[in-house]
Amino acid sequence: MNIETLISQAAGEAVKALYGMEASEKMLQLQKTRSEFEGNLTLVVFPFVKAAKKSPEQTAQEIGEYLVQNCDAISKFNVVKGFLNLSIAEGAWLSLLQAIDQDDRFGMKKADENSPLVMIEYSSPNTNKPLHLGHVRNNLLGWSLAQIMEANGNKVVKTNIVNDRGIHICKSMLAWLKYGNGETPETSGKKGDHLIGDYYVAFDKHYREEVKELTAQLVASGLPAEQAEEKAKQEAPLIKEAHEMLVKWENNDPEVRALWEKMNNWVYAGFDETYKKMGVSFDKIYYESQTYLKGKAKVEEGLAKGLFERHEDNSVWADLTNEGLDQKLLLRSDGTSVYMTQDIGTAEMRFQDYPIDKMIYVVGNEQNYHFQVLSILLDRLGFKWGKELVHFSYGMVELPNGKMKSREGTVVDADDLMELMVEDAYKTSMELGKFDDMTEEERREIARIVGMGALKYFILKVDARKNMLFNPEESIDFNGNTGPFIQYTYARIRSILRKSVECRTESVEFATAQPAADGTAVANSTLYTLNSKLSEKEIELIQKMSEFGAAVEQAGKDYSPSGIANYCYELTKVFNQFYHDFSILNEPDEQKKAVRLMLAKNVAKIIKNAMALLGIEVPERM
Repeated sequence: MNIETLISQAAGEAVKALYGMEASEKMLQLQKTRSEFEGNLTLVVFPFVKAAKKSPEQTAQEIGEYLVQNCDAISKFNVVKGFLNLSIAEGAWLSLLQAIDQDDRFGMKKADENSPLVMIEYSSPNTNKPLHLGHVRNNLLGWSLAQIMEANGNKVVKTNIVNDRGIHICKSMLAWLKYGNGETPETSGKKGDHLIGDYYVAFDKHYREEVKELTAQLVASGLPAEQAEEKAKQEAPLIKEAHEMLVKWENNDPEVRALWEKMNNWVYAGFDETYKKMGVSFDKIYYESQTYLKGKAKVEEGLAKGLFERHEDNSVWADLTNEGLDQKLLLRSDGTSVYMTQDIGTAEMRFQDYPIDKMIYVVGNEQNYHFQVLSILLDRLGFKWGKELVHFSYGMVELPNGKMKSREGTVVDADDLMELMVEDAYKTSMELGKFDDMTEEERREIARIVGMGALKYFILKVDARKNMLFNPEESIDFNGNTGPFIQYTYARIRSILRKSVECRTESVEFATAQPAADGTAVANSTLYTLNSKLSEKEIELIQKMSEFGAAVEQAGKDYSPSGIANYCYELTKVFNQFYHDFSILNEPDEQKKAVRLMLAKNVAKIIKNAMALLGIEVPERM
């Protein structure tokens, strides 16, 4: 039991004993005491004033006196208007430190057979181009959210839906047939996803040339410029050929299907490399080519039940006017499906595969309306989680020089970005002299960990709902709110703990155990029996560590990896302030040294576990 829970329960008992009142959890509001006042935790007493029939100050005084007399964890109190500031007894802090030390997964819960199953969809790439910076944010958010939901005691299934069909795929295929001369990933020396992306850009280049030429011809014939351009876009030979290819694909033309499968497999091999570098994976991958027919069948089923309606042109629509929305197209007049239909089909397959309790879609905020509609439709069709599906809506990533455009080949490629981050980490570490005593292999591995940590932290520390400006140079910094700053603090602590093993002597009588399995020599005696006096900085550090569980819980409720990132930074700052003011290895009092080593050991543990929730590794040395 953490201190907040203990104090909250004791406060509830005080209110019942003093005023005969059953206080709800919501009424027992504990918060961290403001720095200008004495105390560690503050209880807001206004909810109890009516039952006490006394002023807020008198009510707080009575509750404070009761808690000091009846709760060993509280040493003293002071009253500021309707706020009761409580000072936690030193023994309670040491007991808490010991409890943290004994729990390798402190602050995190484990799932059991009765835990709800949460499915999280993220990535959702198209097979006509490589992953780019926008996909990086999506994948990092999805992966981190999965870890956070697991740490809150849920069973989690990580899933991906690959957009492997449609006109955009046919554009790359057609361009490869026309301009590729049989080029392959092997002959070009390129990753498959990069190769196919080049042909998507090539299609757009040639298509725009055709549109420009055709527009000029139509304008010369007397058609207004705007109408001429629109007509040219529809009648350009390339786009017509692409649509013909799509029809052939829909009709299972063997040549088109064989080409589609070959080129998609090139892309999948490239994606796998990128995902591995990024440190993300999936438990199940779905493909639109397998789900869109399911969606059509589900819509027809809904039509038969009167949930949807067919118009005169044979198209099928959902009337959402009662929900304050408009009408939504589900099947075109020619019977072909739209994205909404495909998402319904994917949901059907997933519901058959897994007993889903909650479905979370990690998709950019430009799709807010889409998921609002999808939620209503899935609920109508009987999916138990449909009405409460979560659209984890996130903002776009922008660059110092503007937005990305994949058709024009101006995207920031994910592979190039990750390579740049690792190289920048290598150069920065070399310049700072952090690699002086390492082999080249060690340097490269640490540069990988630091570079990827910098990238992930920079993206995840931002509130997901906001658009963000990504600047690689700002992310590789060993000071401030960055991944490398937190990683360096972890490595510093690990160095201290390694040295503690080297300096260990037989005179440390209170160390009742052998060095821990991780190579550190830290006392595990009953710490609250020690006579060492804790400093304010040490208490602050224990209190900050104790808040990890609350940070994990809140991040799960808010679907907010940024909450974990901010907690990591705050804990790291508190430790560095403590480390600046107090010696650990040179402390002459062996009991104080034992406590400080245990503090350091557990700060490192929590940093490692918290950063893992963000998908970030921490190096043993830097």
